[in-house]
Amino acid sequence: MATNERTTGLRRFFERLTASEAELDAQQLQRDAAKCGSVLADQCRRGQLVSVSGRLRTVAYTPRTNLPTLEADLYDGSDVVTLVFLGRRSIAGIEPGRQLTARGRIAIRDDRKVIYNPFYELEAPR
Repeated sequence: MATNERTTGLRRFFERLTASEAELDAQQLQRDAAKCGSVLADQCRRGQLVSVSGRLRTVAYTPRTNLPTLEADLYDGSDVVTLVFLGRRSIAGIEPGRQLTARGRIAIRDDRKVIYNPFYELEAPR
């Protein structure tokens, strides 16, 4: 049994040594999401009420004819969930690179996971 534990530890060491920075970042984001009790984005299904945690990749204001929207892509290391804030042009603190936890019901739009008007909590900048 000690040999198996040593082999597993050695294997993990070499995996971390050979992994790219993006892979290591994705693993860290997944661990952080698990610590705060969030569901990983790749496990979310349409209609499910979820809490997802991760880092904002992009934030874009999309003017529409009747309703402006602010859209932010939240990446948790496994997949992306787009947060859509209807009727907003900007929100203080919602910017690329910020960590946050969002809660809401998953919808599917253009084969992408979306949460409309989520409840969210910003984490302190790192």
